[in-house]
Amino acid sequence: MLLLLTELERRWKSIFEQLEAGLDVPPGERLRAEGLMEALAILDPGAEARLQAAMDVAYRQVCGRGLDRDLGDDWGEFYPFPQIPAVMQRAPVYPSTSDHDQDSGPAGSPAKEE
Repeated sequence: MLLLLTELERRWKSIFEQLEAGLDVPPGERLRAEGLMEALAILDPGAEARLQAAMDVAYRQVCGRGLDRDLGDDWGEFYPFPQIPAVMQRAPVYPSTSDHDQDSGPAGSPAKEE
């Protein structure tokens, strides 16, 4: 069972590292990790709360903050066991046009004539 838990912790960290970097996590990767969580819960009835606490530890190790800080104190209710709260950080938004260029119109249109 320790081998499964070690592998699950590795997968959690991989998922959280990708998300923290602003990358997508393939759904299959998350779903397989959730399947491991279910398998561990079957092997150790009543382990759900311990597994969620261990997932929070992995999140803290990667992100430097707890799931409760990012998702609220009730995150476990919103993401019931065995769901992994795989939430990507908001991507930065950069303007695609310059606001200071008053001589041209919207992209692809001619400049305004006065």
